[in-house]
Amino acid sequence: MEALYSLESLEDLTATSPGLLLYFSNEMCSVCKVLKPKVTTLLKEQFPFMRSGYVDTDKSPLLAGQQRVFSIPTILLFFEGKEQTRFSRNISLYQLEEAIGRPYSLVFGE
Repeated sequence: MEALYSLESLEDLTATSPGLLLYFSNEMCSVCKVLKPKVTTLLKEQFPFMRSGYVDTDKSPLLAGQQRVFSIPTILLFFEGKEQTRFSRNISLYQLEEAIGRPYSLVFGE
């Protein structure tokens, strides 16, 4: 996951990525620390063309506020520059995989 610290880098990544997952958390969140590697593995194994970004909400509160993220962990899915799905707090990897699957196949032709 690419660490994001500025609004410009976030906007650039969103605009240039056909498929993007943004992961919002911070260092104090124990659930976030366990979930992040599982999400990374899911993307590598099932959705290799999907790009991903990481926002530390303590270091970049402006990015979290701009995306209306007020609880962690939060995952935002973007396809072709538009937010498709948002997951917060209790995140099921199965539901995440299902939410990515159909738009991913349409965008990337798999």
